[in-house]
Amino acid sequence: MEQEVITELTAAAQWLNTTFAEFDAAITLGVHKLHEIAPGFFTPFFEFISLLGKGGIFLIILSLALLFFKKTRRYGTAMCIGLALGALFVNLYLKVVVARPRPYADESSIFYQLWTLVGQHTESDKSFPSGHTNAAFAAMVPIFLLGDKRKSWLALVFAVLMGVSRIYLCVHYPTDVIGGAITGTIAGIIGTVIALKLPDAWYEWEIKQKKGRHERVHIR
Repeated sequence: MEQEVITELTAAAQWLNTTFAEFDAAITLGVHKLHEIAPGFFTPFFEFISLLGKGGIFLIILSLALLFFKKTRRYGTAMCIGLALGALFVNLYLKVVVARPRPYADESSIFYQLWTLVGQHTESDKSFPSGHTNAAFAAMVPIFLLGDKRKSWLALVFAVLMGVSRIYLCVHYPTDVIGGAITGTIAGIIGTVIALKLPDAWYEWEIKQKKGRHERVHIR
């Protein structure tokens, strides 16, 4: 059965599984020390963090909310562009081409054993790279780059926690998370650069209420 699974792997997935086998196992076991310390806290905590990245819905809503207001429109613009670029590259290309099975797919692996301890959460698409981590970095990197660094670094903490949550829940290998962090960071940087180059008119319009009606007003 195990040999049949191996022969069905793409060359890229086979390379990832063999080259980083020890690394993925060591990092996953290290993260799962948290389960040994306080499963009653860390399991629901990481389930909640992971839920915030599901389908990118929360991050999309957040970016659109920031886009709506003039003072935060540059953040929202960069986030929207970053999320779109990251999703297109990861979900429509990398996941399809690499086609790496999820860690829990092999019932004889340590990943499957750990997966059974933390709720047996399942995902429908392939494993590499992590879409949740990709989206988190694509959205949070613009906030870090455009914001006050004394506070904006907290955005990166959220992105890192998203990646850790995916390892903790054993729905991704650590290398999947690293791949998602790289693609998301690149997408976030591109989104920020594009947002900074957009004309000022895009950031100056605002919606004002007048006589019960909403109208768009351009300020020059």
